[in-house]
Amino acid sequence: MKITKIEKKKRLYLLEIDKKESLYVTEDTIVKYMLTKEMILDKDQLENIKSFAQFSHGKNLALYFISFKQRTEKEVKDYLFKHEINPHIIPKIIDNLKRDHWIDDYKLLESLAQQNLNSGDKGAYVLKQKWLQKGCNKSIIDDVLSQFDFSEIAIRVAAKLLRKYQGKLPSKALKDKLTQSLINKGFSFQESKLAIDHLELEADEETEQALLYKEIDKQYQKFSKKYDGYELKQRLTQSLARKGYDFDAIASALREYL
Repeated sequence: MKITKIEKKKRLYLLEIDKKESLYVTEDTIVKYMLTKEMILDKDQLENIKSFAQFSHGKNLALYFISFKQRTEKEVKDYLFKHEINPHIIPKIIDNLKRDHWIDDYKLLESLAQQNLNSGDKGAYVLKQKWLQKGCNKSIIDDVLSQFDFSEIAIRVAAKLLRKYQGKLPSKALKDKLTQSLINKGFSFQESKLAIDHLELEADEETEQALLYKEIDKQYQKFSKKYDGYELKQRLTQSLARKGYDFDAIASALREYL
């Protein structure tokens, strides 16, 4: 078999064999096998060239993908598969990139965890679920997360949430809201409790009373259309209690309101 044409095509080279078969190869392939026009190849040489061309092309694609930002091993694998790199060659490309430290899930997760510590708002559970979805190894994730203390992040997030909800909810409902919001962000119940305790919340009686009467007005408009007397009072009491208001405060307010 003879190479009858070598032609540059953007990032690849078109190789023509015996004016019949053609394939695209990388510049690295040209250099590695010292390919030239009129060069004679046997079957094994051609197969080696095809295999290396796929490897070289896949590695270049992966390096291009990684150049924008760090990627997990699975993200690179998926990218190569999407670009139709031979599935049998992908593991070889990945091993090569890992050996040269282009791919390092451990260091990547360490970096992401540090970013979260500095300016993020996620607890360990949410980070773990997110990284598992990216295909990272569970043992690597657990090892990385074990190095970080999430209590300071929880306190920072709790303070931000407090600014959002303070003055809008009674103290009990406010604590419940902060706790649930922190848990939803991936913090443990204990981390959430400690963060809220750190805020040293104090109930403002005037604000709470104003919120209670405002809520009574709202609920009264809703229930008075269907109920009256004792049934109305019970409906109002139950609704207000569910929203976190104290039973004694509810009873006192309703005595004045009804």
